[in-house]
Parts: sequence; structure tokens; C-alpha cells
Amino acid sequence: MNVLTNSGFALLGQTTSGLDAAAAVQVQSIWDFIVKGGPMMIPIGLCSLLALAVIVERLLTLRRSKVIPSDFLSGLQPVMENNGDRYQGALEYCERSGSPIANVFAAGIRSLGASVELVEKHIEQAGEREVFKLRKYLRMLAVIASIAPLLGLLGTIFGMIDAFQTVATSGEALGRTELLAKGIYQAMITTAAGLMVAIPVLIGYHWLSGKIDRLLGEMDQMTVEFVENHALTRTAVETIDQRDSTRKPAIPVTMDRGGSPIQKPDESEKIKSELAAL
Repeated sequence: MNVLTNSGFALLGQTTSGLDAAAAVQVQSIWDFIVKGGPMMIPIGLCSLLALAVIVERLLTLRRSKVIPSDFLSGLQPVMENNGDRYQGALEYCERSGSPIANVFAAGIRSLGASVELVEKHIEQAGEREVFKLRKYLRMLAVIASIAPLLGLLGTIFGMIDAFQTVATSGEALGRTELLAKGIYQAMITTAAGLMVAIPVLIGYHWLSGKIDRLLGEMDQMTVEFVENHALTRTAVETIDQRDSTRKPAIPVTMDRGGSPIQKPDESEKIKSELAAL
């Protein structure tokens, strides 16, 4: 009778401990998920918030209406045709726009009149500055996508160390695998959290990089057309004008009846001969 009673209490204790273990590992909410992950969930959570802020900021900044306004070229063309003020109106138009494509065009307009190589160099330098602005914070996304899984793995290692330490120091751990399973379960939460942060951030990084490459390709095409329509044309016209201005006037030559040129006597020699006769 005592044996049955003791067996009943043992089974009841195991059942109760099993229910407690199940309740301990059950996730009730997101906050409960974070708490069960341990201290390493704090830097993983900060990485997720920072990545979300960067992605939202870049999505707002990289809108096509902000980078390449649809009405920019249509408004710049009539201003460029009136070049009597040395394109001052065109520069003011670009400054009012303030978009990346406007800044690149402004650099090219300021150098109009110089050689084509110098115009292209100024446009290239302005383009590099705008590319740096467009790619702002993207490296931060790459870093977050790289370190978030590592933080999760580190949290898992710390959790497993704590779980095995608990089992090793507990006198009641012999034959109770739920103690070890509970620690491993909580430790694996950080790995899952790190991957849940890294995967969307990596997708966002590559999507933003592709969007920037498409915008840069369109900006490059527009600047090439600008150089061809304005820098090359103006340089060619100025070269022709300079050639006409430096050309020496033709000296009329009197021909005789046989078609041979008649060399006119030098006026100074004529004056000397008259003075000698006097």
C-alpha cells in the first residue's frame, strides 16, 4: 500500500513538473519571447529598430520624385536657351530644385565654355558626391545583416552554457531531461531572433542598392545628353568663331595679260628714290 502511494506521489510530481516545464517554455506574447531569449535579445532588438529606421528613411529619400523630378528637364530647357545671362537663370533653377540631378547639372552648367574634358570632369565629381549621398546608411544595413545572426549565436552559446551549468550543479537533475531541454529551448530563441532580423535587413539592403543603381543609370544617360547638346555644340561654335577671327585677309594680286602676277613696288622704296632725285 505504501509502495502504491509513493508511486502515485512520484507520478503526480513528475506530471506537475512536466506541466511547470511546459508552462515555462510556452510563449504568451512578443514580450514573453524577448524575455525568454535572455540579455542578448537587447542588442538584437536595437539592431532591428535601427535597421527599420534606416530602411524607412531611405525609402522616403530615394523616391524618384526626389532624385529625378519628372518636370526638371522640361523646365530647364527653355531657361538654357536664353544664355544671355551666362546661364545664371539655369543655375538658379537648379538651386531651387535642390535634387541630386539638379546638383549634377549645375556643376556642368558652371563649367560651360571650357573644354569638353573639363565639363565632364566637373559632372563626374558632382555625380560622385551625389552617389555618396544616395548610398548613405546602406553600409549600416550590411553591418546589421552580418552581426545579427552572430549575436543570436552568441546568445545561444551563453544559454546552453547556463543550461548545462544548471543541470551539473542541481542534485535533482539526474533523469530529468526537461531541465536541459528548457535551457536549450530558451537559448535557441536568440538564434531565431537574430535570423529574423538579418534576413529582412539583407533583402532591404539589396533592394535599395538595386533602386540606387537604376536611378544612377538614368542620371548618367541624362548627363550624357546634356554634354552632347550643350557642351559639344558650344565648343564647336566657339572653335569656328576663333578660327574666323584669326584668319588673315587675302591680299589682292594684280595679274598681267599673260596670267602672271604683277608685284607692286614697295611704297617705302618709291619714297626713297624720289628723295634721292631731289
